[in-house]
Amino acid sequence: MSTTSLAPKGFIFDLDGTLLDTEPLYTEATQKVMDPIGRRFTLEFKRTIVGREAMESANMTVSEYDLPMDAQTFLDRRSVFLKVMFPAAQPITGAETFIEGLLDQDIPIAIATSSSREMFELKRSQKPWLQKITTTLCGDEVRRSKPDPEIFVEAANTLAISAADCIVFEDSITGFKAARAAGMTVIGIDSPYLLDVDRTEANLVIDDYQGLAFVQGQLFIGEGADPGSA
Repeated sequence: MSTTSLAPKGFIFDLDGTLLDTEPLYTEATQKVMDPIGRRFTLEFKRTIVGREAMESANMTVSEYDLPMDAQTFLDRRSVFLKVMFPAAQPITGAETFIEGLLDQDIPIAIATSSSREMFELKRSQKPWLQKITTTLCGDEVRRSKPDPEIFVEAANTLAISAADCIVFEDSITGFKAARAAGMTVIGIDSPYLLDVDRTEANLVIDDYQGLAFVQGQLFIGEGADPGSA
């Protein structure tokens, strides 16, 4: 496949599964909450909640597994494990280098994550490259969660860039739909949580950031990118 190039004026990134490999940590922590009551957290259900705001996904989880607790209790119990795991979360391959390159070129970038502000700050607490990103929006700071486009629209407004000039990096079907609803180009980071039909909601799907280069206002995407619905 030949190299693809795009000419954005700014970038908006999701966090979990897009910049940091935290989704397996969520799975592990959720299973730890379920172990004492004999439930098994499945990949099939995980796919339905990836990318959603924490309380929304917690309500869905409690209902799906008939857990003997309310959503807030579930989140409180899970956070005990996550707070230990998150600071050591590893970056998606090539993410740190790509972000540092954009920062060196003074390209406007933002993070728009469904994580709460508390959890977001914990995740980047040992990541200087993420701490350099000053425009950040979290799931508990907007009224409507993904797949509603609000968080991406707000991020673009903060960057003072039109939706058409933004590229969003996302890893979930809810994120893809939110970005498209905002009128933005979306590049998907592939994962086991995406179905083939989900990938068609992204303009392109890539494995990681290794094949990307941003040079003189052009984003070059090398071989290995799935064209999605572009």
